[in-house]
Amino acid sequence: MKIYFAPLEGITGFLYRNIFHECFGEGMDKYFTPFLVPTGGGFTKHRSMKDILPEHNEGIPIVPQLLSNNAEDFIGLTKILSDFGYREVNLNLGCPYQTVVSKGRGSGFLAKTEELERFLEEIFEGCKDLAEISVKTRIGLSSEDEWEGLLAIYNKFPLKELIVHARTRKDFYGGKPNLKAYEYAEENSKNPLCYNGDIFTKEDYDGFYVNQKRINDKAGYVNRKPTESIMIGRGFLVNPGLLREIRGEDVITKKEMIAFHDRLYKEYFELLQSDTNTLYKMKELWNYWQYLFESEEKPMSKYIKQIRKAQKGRDYEAAARELFAACRIKEGASFEG
Repeated sequence: MKIYFAPLEGITGFLYRNIFHECFGEGMDKYFTPFLVPTGGGFTKHRSMKDILPEHNEGIPIVPQLLSNNAEDFIGLTKILSDFGYREVNLNLGCPYQTVVSKGRGSGFLAKTEELERFLEEIFEGCKDLAEISVKTRIGLSSEDEWEGLLAIYNKFPLKELIVHARTRKDFYGGKPNLKAYEYAEENSKNPLCYNGDIFTKEDYDGFYVNQKRINDKAGYVNRKPTESIMIGRGFLVNPGLLREIRGEDVITKKEMIAFHDRLYKEYFELLQSDTNTLYKMKELWNYWQYLFESEEKPMSKYIKQIRKAQKGRDYEAAARELFAACRIKEGASFEG
C-alpha cells in the first residue's frame, strides 16, 4: 500500500517538507504540494513558485497540486512544471473553503458538471505530452447523491489516480467519511483509487483494512477495484512519526519531537527573519501537536495557552521548553479538533 502526505495550505510548504522528510519521511511515496493557482499564461504567485522549484525539493517525491477552473491557465502552469521535471500534476477538486468555492474552484467546481467535463477534456488533451493528471475530489458539493454522476465523468478520462476524500463540501471536515460512497467508487471506478479521510492513528489505518475485508466478503462486489494508496494529512501533523508506526516500526520519542520542533523553529526564523511570522508558523503547528502530548501536572490547554500568548521568540521558547519538560508523548495520539 502506497502512502501519501496530503497538502495543507500554509503548513506543508517546502521548508516543512524537507525537514519532515529528513526526520520521519523514509518510505513516504509522495508529497502533494499546497495548491498553486495559475493565472494568465499559467504563472502563479512568486511565493507559490518558490515552493515547487526543483532546488527546494531535491530527493523528495513531489506532486504539484493545481487549483483552477480555467483550462488554458492549467495547461500553461503544467508546461512550466513539466519543464521543471515534474511528470504528474494533481487537480484540486476538494478544497471546501468559501473563498475558493465562491469562485467555482476546488469543491465548488463539482456543482458545474458540464463545465467540469469540458475542462477535463481540454486539460487532458493539452497536457498529454507534458504530465499525467491525478484528481483529488470530494463526493459532491452538498449531497452524496452527486457522487454517481461525478464518478461517471472521471471514468471518461485516463486519470493517473483518483484520490477520494469521502465527504461532501457541505460536510467540511465534520462527521465521519462516507465509506458507502467510497465503496461505490471501488466497485465502479475505472481509474486507480486512493482513499483520504480521518486516518489519524495506526489503528485507523488498520481499521480501514478491516472495512476493506468486509467489502471483499460482500456478495456482488465482483468488479471491485482495490484501493492502491492512502493519503494522510492531519494525522501526519499530529504525529510526525505515524508513517513509522504504520510500517510497524518504533513510535516517535519525545527527544525526536523536540529535535524536529527545534529545527523547524530555527529554519523558519532564518527564512522569515521575524519573530511574528515565525511564531505564527509554530503556533499553527501546535494546533495539531497539542494532541501528541499529555501531562499529569495540568491540562494541556494551559501549556498551549502560554504558547499562543507568546509575542516574542524568548517567551515562545520558554513556553515550549516548559511543555516539553512536563509532558509526555501520548499513546495513540489522534486529532480531536
